[in-house]
Amino acid sequence: MSTSDEQPKVKVWDPLVRIGHWTIVIGFFTAYLTGDELLGLHVWAGYAVAIAVVLRLLWGFVGTKHARFSNFVTGPRAVFGYLAGIRSGSAKRYLGHNPAGAAMILALLFSLTITTVSGMALLAVEDGRGPLAGIISAQTVNDQSSASRVQLEHGDEDDGEEYEDDHERGEGSEELLEGVHSAFTYLTLMLVALHIFGVITSSLAHKESLVTAMVTGRKRPND
Repeated sequence: MSTSDEQPKVKVWDPLVRIGHWTIVIGFFTAYLTGDELLGLHVWAGYAVAIAVVLRLLWGFVGTKHARFSNFVTGPRAVFGYLAGIRSGSAKRYLGHNPAGAAMILALLFSLTITTVSGMALLAVEDGRGPLAGIISAQTVNDQSSASRVQLEHGDEDDGEEYEDDHERGEGSEELLEGVHSAFTYLTLMLVALHIFGVITSSLAHKESLVTAMVTGRKRPND
């Protein structure tokens, strides 16, 4: 009798899903490890993650069978039911994403979206660069501050106070973006840790390597 590794495999994950998955993995950790020390690499890694996330979101609606959200996204009852099954050893095996994995994918895509968008907004505010520079720019944030500075040069004390207030608001905008970017970066790290734990747990429960499946795109068929 053949083992699960010897059974014929069926194609599950298409190249866009697999490449997008590993692009996000490599890009996110590259951005996290470089930070301000290697800002150029940090920014480009963030762009790679953002592009991969956008493509994955679009592919979730028009992609192949197992890539579509309609194929694997379920409600909370199915998620908790699957987790209970994992705990009791009776969890149903899914050829595509299981309900808990699906919920994690949605959480990661959301967290990564906020992380990358806030990062690009911060780059636009601080340096006037990036795809959001035309929408959220250092010039836009400091328009009122610049106007107040001109008035201040004419010696109006009230205008000076207004300038200080506007300057503080500009700095507050940067601090807010930095806080959002940092918070969602660490939220993503926490989700990644939970995701890895879930992958290991499901792999053991169903006696298959989900990591290998995300590399080859193939899994053994359901019994």
